[in-house]
Amino acid sequence: MDKIKDKIRSLNEIPATMYGKDFLLTWEKTEAELRSVLLTTEILQELHAKNISTRIFESGLAVSNFRDNSTRTRFSFASAVNALGLAVQDLDEGKSQIAHGETVQETANMISFLTEVIGIRDDMYPGLGDKYQRQVIAAVKYGYDNGILAQKPVVVNLQSDLDHPTQTLADLAKLKEYFGSLENLKGKKIAMTWAYSPSYGKPLSVPQGLIGLLTRWGMKVSLAHPEGYELLPDIMSLAEKQAQDSGGSFEVSNDMKSAFKEADIVYPKSWAPLSIMRQRTELVQKTDFEGLKGLEKEALSMNARHKEWECNAAMMAMTRNGDALYQHCLPADISGVSCAAGEVSADVFNKYMKETYQQAGFKPFVIAAMILLAKVKNPAEALAELIDQNKKRQFIV
Repeated sequence: MDKIKDKIRSLNEIPATMYGKDFLLTWEKTEAELRSVLLTTEILQELHAKNISTRIFESGLAVSNFRDNSTRTRFSFASAVNALGLAVQDLDEGKSQIAHGETVQETANMISFLTEVIGIRDDMYPGLGDKYQRQVIAAVKYGYDNGILAQKPVVVNLQSDLDHPTQTLADLAKLKEYFGSLENLKGKKIAMTWAYSPSYGKPLSVPQGLIGLLTRWGMKVSLAHPEGYELLPDIMSLAEKQAQDSGGSFEVSNDMKSAFKEADIVYPKSWAPLSIMRQRTELVQKTDFEGLKGLEKEALSMNARHKEWECNAAMMAMTRNGDALYQHCLPADISGVSCAAGEVSADVFNKYMKETYQQAGFKPFVIAAMILLAKVKNPAEALAELIDQNKKRQFIV
């Protein structure tokens, strides 16, 4: 328990406050704010392991709006808000008046009367996801400022077209644990590479989120992808600037092997070509279903030209001492298991299965940390009070 108390004291010394702030993009947050999220994540995780309740709410609602499919993030959000004492309600747009033309302004206020947090995943269409999340923020701010809502719900990005902060901060939490500290990440090389997948239309937000986050900690970030699979130019420029500011580096190539060479961490992950995703957005807006079918065939054909982009034993042998840490946001396309050929060979995935599952296990606590820091004026004091109360999470007879 002394270890947790030391971390709470350290949290109190971080010069940052996230009270009342939404969480959309990691690069909108200061380094101090990101450190406070990671430290609060660790505290909540350790309180949970010690069977101490982390309920800071007596009642209230958390609304999840998943406009794309999800397993890890959906259950992580539900687990996080439940651990804080909130009930979760999924906004099913097909069963709401949204299907009849209800506006974002109206929907956001109608779901927020007793709501403390709204989690949104809207990741498939470039130019739309982040925009939608900001529309929701503006709508609930209007409701709060005009006395319609007794509290302003905090909005948490559960993945947009730009960033996936709950995932990338879980990734960073795992790296911090694995290498001992954030300071120990300085100079470490991570290969953020495209990898082959037989599926279509995977968002760009994970690789964009990672280069937008890891370049802030003095790491050597090596991005590799085939020609045509570039990321958003603004985020590429941001990563380059942040690498310079942090004393790290950011390089881009079309060579998976050069990225893997002497890497300390590898993150082979498929994503769709930006041009394909932009065309998809236009076709969806036109409800051109025949056009979408043709675009899918084109995208799969493009992917099939690069089946050699697989993380396998030969590729891993090129990393530092042949023993780099393998990371993935999951689910991975595992060759010979979930597909005939995919992002990673079964032997590599199985070797690092424990680490990737632990990586995913940070996400509920990251989400809970984001919410706690946004809803509590003095988070260190609140966490210390949870220890003093020593209310058991699970009563064991």
